[in-house]
Amino acid sequence: MIKIKLSTLLGKHKMNQKTLSELTKIRPATISKMYYEETKRIDIDKLNRICSVFNCEISELLEYVPDSKQIK
Repeated sequence: MIKIKLSTLLGKHKMNQKTLSELTKIRPATISKMYYEETKRIDIDKLNRICSVFNCEISELLEYVPDSKQIK
């Protein structure tokens, strides 16, 4: 599974979802879905804008965590 670490980045930078939405021009509902890890897809442009605001690598925003069940 891919873990979205947006809540961690927002906390680290002491920023709220509304501010991130304004800075990135990403809809607040989209930011919220990412924050709560409810989103199924993320556009590369949106990832780029978020990384640009936080001046971070993609690995600080997304993390691969192996599923507990192996796919056969």
